[in-house]
Amino acid sequence: MSENLASLGYRMPAEWERQASTWLAWPHNKNDWPGKFQNIPNVFAKIISALSKVQKVDLLIQSNKKKKIIKKILLKENSKIENVSFHLIKTNRVWTRDSAPIFLINDKIKKKIIPNFYFNAWAKYKDYQYDNCIKKKISEIKNFEILDIQVKIKNKIKNIVLEGGAIDANGKGTLIVTEECLLSKIQQRNPGVSKKSLEKILSESLNIKNFIWLNKGIIGDDTHGHVDDITRFYEEDKIFTAIEDNKYDANFNSLKHNLKILEKSVNHNGKNNKITEIPMPKPLIIEKTRVPASYLNFYIANNIVLLPIFEDKNDDKAFTILEKNFKGRKIIPINCKELIWGFGAIHCMTQQEPFI
Repeated sequence: MSENLASLGYRMPAEWERQASTWLAWPHNKNDWPGKFQNIPNVFAKIISALSKVQKVDLLIQSNKKKKIIKKILLKENSKIENVSFHLIKTNRVWTRDSAPIFLINDKIKKKIIPNFYFNAWAKYKDYQYDNCIKKKISEIKNFEILDIQVKIKNKIKNIVLEGGAIDANGKGTLIVTEECLLSKIQQRNPGVSKKSLEKILSESLNIKNFIWLNKGIIGDDTHGHVDDITRFYEEDKIFTAIEDNKYDANFNSLKHNLKILEKSVNHNGKNNKITEIPMPKPLIIEKTRVPASYLNFYIANNIVLLPIFEDKNDDKAFTILEKNFKGRKIIPINCKELIWGFGAIHCMTQQEPFI
C-alpha cells in the first residue's frame, strides 16, 4: 500500500551512528507529573545541557513568550546555547521518541526522509492532536520528504500506528519488538493488522530483514510493552537486556522469558547475538503507583550515553556495565527519580536525527 522505501535504498540507522541532532520538547503538561512538575524543567535542562556540548539540539516549545524563560533555565545548567534551536511546535506531551519522526537515511544518494507513522497516544489518551502533527511540522521546517505509511484493510485505507519506543534497530536490518505492544488487543495500535502483515509493512518502510519478537515489557509501563525499557542493541550483534534478580517481583518471569528468546536470537547474518544482562532497580513506587524505572531507557548520542539513575543500589552496577561496553563514549548519569513519575525517562523524551 505504502511506497516500498527499502527497495529505494532507505534504512533505519542505529542510534549509535553519527547524529545531526536530538529532538526534544520542553515540558509543559503538569498533568503528566501530578504534584511533582516543579523540578521537571531542571531535569530536562540537565539532559539538554549534556547533549548541547556534543551536538545540536532541536527543541520544540509551546510559545515564543516562553523562550526567554527556557533559555535562562538552560544557561543555569551550563548548556551550550548556540547549539540549541527553538521551534514553535505545539505538543500535548514531551515524549518525542514516540511522536517525533523516525528518520530514515539513504546512504547512496545522501538523503533523509520521514516515514509518517500515525501517533495516537499509545491507544490510551484522547489528547494527541498536536503530537500527531509533529512529524509533518518537522518535515516542513527541515524540508524533508514525508510519506504516509498505510495499509488496506477490508477496502479501507488505514494509517499504521508506530512509536519509536516500540522498536529497537541495529542499523543492519534487525529489529527488536514486543508482542505485548505491537500485537496485543489491549491498547491496540493496529486493529485488523496481523503479525505477518505488520512484519511486511516494517520490512518495506524501515528496511528490516530480521525480527526478534520478545514477549512482554515491564510493570508500570503505560505504553503497554515498549521495548526501550527492557532490551536495546548497543552494537549490531550485541544486546543489553534487563533482568530481575528477585524471583518474587512481578517482572521476574517476563524478563527471564525475554532473556531466553534473546539467547536463541540471531542477527541479520544468522549469527547469535551477544547478550549482556543489566539488573533492574528495586521497584520504585510513587503515590502508591509502580513506575517503569529501568536503566535500559538510556540514550546514545555523539560521544556520550545518558543513563537514567534512580538513587538505587544498582545505579553503580548499571553505570559500570555501560562504561565497559560503550567504548569511547562517556557515560553521564542523570537522576530520573522524579522524571519517571511521567512514566518515561531519557530515551522516551529524545529522538535522534541521523547525520548524512
